Amino acid sequence: MRRPERRRVQFNNIVFIMEENENIINEAPVEEKPVEKKARTPRPKPVPAEDFDWTSSHKKFDNYSADERKNLEEKYAGTMNQVADHEVIEGTVVAITDREVVVNIGFKSDGVIPIAEFRTNPNLKVGDKAEVYVENQEGPNGQLVLSHKKALLLKSWDRINEAYESGEIINGYVKSRTKGGLIVDVFGLEAFLPGSQIDVKPIRDYDVFVDSVMEFKVVKINQEFKNVVVSHKALIEDELEAQKAEIISKLEKGQVLEGVVKNITSYGVFIDLGGVDGLIHITDLSWGRISHPEEVVKLDEKIKVVILDFDDNKKRIALGLKQLSPHPWDALDANLKVGDTVKGKVVVIADYGAFVEIAPGVEGLIHVSEMSWSQHLRTAQDFLKVGDEVEAKILTLDREERKMSLGMKQLMPDPWENITARYPIGSKHTATVRNFTNFGIFVELEEGVDGLIHISDLSWSKKIKHPAEFTKIGETIDVVVLDVDEENRRLSLGHKQLEENPWDVFETVFTVGSMHQGTVINASDKGVVVSLPYGVEGFCPSRYMKKEDGTNAKVDDTLDFKVLEFNKESKKIILALPKMTEEKDAAKTTEDKAAEKAVKQTKRAVKQINDTIEHSTLGDLEVLAGLKENLEKQEKAQEEPKAE
Repeated sequence: MRRPERRRVQFNNIVFIMEENENIINEAPVEEKPVEKKARTPRPKPVPAEDFDWTSSHKKFDNYSADERKNLEEKYAGTMNQVADHEVIEGTVVAITDREVVVNIGFKSDGVIPIAEFRTNPNLKVGDKAEVYVENQEGPNGQLVLSHKKALLLKSWDRINEAYESGEIINGYVKSRTKGGLIVDVFGLEAFLPGSQIDVKPIRDYDVFVDSVMEFKVVKINQEFKNVVVSHKALIEDELEAQKAEIISKLEKGQVLEGVVKNITSYGVFIDLGGVDGLIHITDLSWGRISHPEEVVKLDEKIKVVILDFDDNKKRIALGLKQLSPHPWDALDANLKVGDTVKGKVVVIADYGAFVEIAPGVEGLIHVSEMSWSQHLRTAQDFLKVGDEVEAKILTLDREERKMSLGMKQLMPDPWENITARYPIGSKHTATVRNFTNFGIFVELEEGVDGLIHISDLSWSKKIKHPAEFTKIGETIDVVVLDVDEENRRLSLGHKQLEENPWDVFETVFTVGSMHQGTVINASDKGVVVSLPYGVEGFCPSRYMKKEDGTNAKVDDTLDFKVLEFNKESKKIILALPKMTEEKDAAKTTEDKAAEKAVKQTKRAVKQINDTIEHSTLGDLEVLAGLKENLEKQEKAQEEPKAE
């Protein structure tokens, strides 16, 4: 297809370019005439601003003198308001359309505001006054830009700040529920009402407050983020504080009031006295012991209470309930006396005893030592538990101090009565080991009857350093009664006495000079302990410990020992190695001969003196007597080693 041809057409000095279809053939071409160019008139040079006459263009139409013009300008300026951007001023509605509201603020032009900003005033009409916010005196289109919504927000914000500073009570519309509270419309602004600030009582269902009008106090404002927090609880607390102050001003100690049980806790009961709360501590609910206040009162129950104390500053009121009834000790049977038997219930258990309530509010203490005739240490929990019904005897009774002590064992037979008949000296019994001491073992023969086995009465042959080496606590042991002290309630017992004294037999076996094989089991500076046959132990002094090779005996050596001494009463056997005894015997023989010779010489000298005394004078007698005395001492001293 061929492109259409173009041609130029001039009309009234305007050139038109037209396209021609190839199908049009018969039209004649139009000649194109050249366009004549007109010469341009040169522009005048610009005049400086300071030299320009601004009124020159109007001079040919200006019929006013300078004074008249000045008066007109002043009158015109008086008809216009001086406004500034971001200012809230009052204007007049001059026109209303379906989409816009035209407001006159006395400026050189009117402002146009979307009608949606006046939705809070559906009855708006021409001529009404409206507050507007000047956003811009001259917008992009050269028109005044106003906002009614921003004016309301700024005015509401100022109003809320005034209410916060003055503590004013304001109304608000609860719009909706949100997390943790409610959204409230206050002066056109959205404020937050926390759930904890709705009421003094905990609120579980927030929805019941939606779409309602309530009174509030502004409690917090964030100027930076324009956040507002309001509270309805603060109003209630203020009212309660006023009521409390009025009620407390009329209170007196000992005054009896009627109240309603508001709350029950583990430690007491809160009573509503008509605008002010008081507390009854659990100890002031009943003269008797209770485990929980619910045993005495119920929720929402009306009761009478007495004022025990109150604090003006902290607004605390201490109440009492039991004080309205007489003390149980005052109503206690006057005929009750020491020695009487009473029944009661265990209300408290401690390590040292149990408290038994024999009447509401009247308690007695059973000490652990009065629960059983047994003398070994035990706790009250071993005998009783809370709630047990017990029977006891009154041991002490003090009505003024309101104290009473009771005993349980007094109602049981005393095991120490006729003790000698049941446990005569020499009788054999089986006992239970209860306790150890360094000097012996305490055992129990029966409930309340204890005895002591001295450590020396445990074994005939073994040396026991501590009773724990012999037995254990809780085990049974056979005993023999050695002594009975009925007055002090003491029994002396023995265990080794159940067997014959083996030292009677040992006396015939370990004779002086006899030889026995033994093992060294212990060593010290003084000597070694030797284990001999039949479980007997002997002692070898250090001077008798040298063996044939010249070394001393040491632990675990098994050697032949010679008995030097046997003592049945002290259960002592003195031993020595044979080599040392032979040397001693040889030395002793030489010493004995020398001693015998010295004794003979001394005897001869004494005889000569005696003979001389018979023929001496009195003066010589004194000298000879002294010499005789010295010789006798010398003779005696020589005889002693020989005796050894």
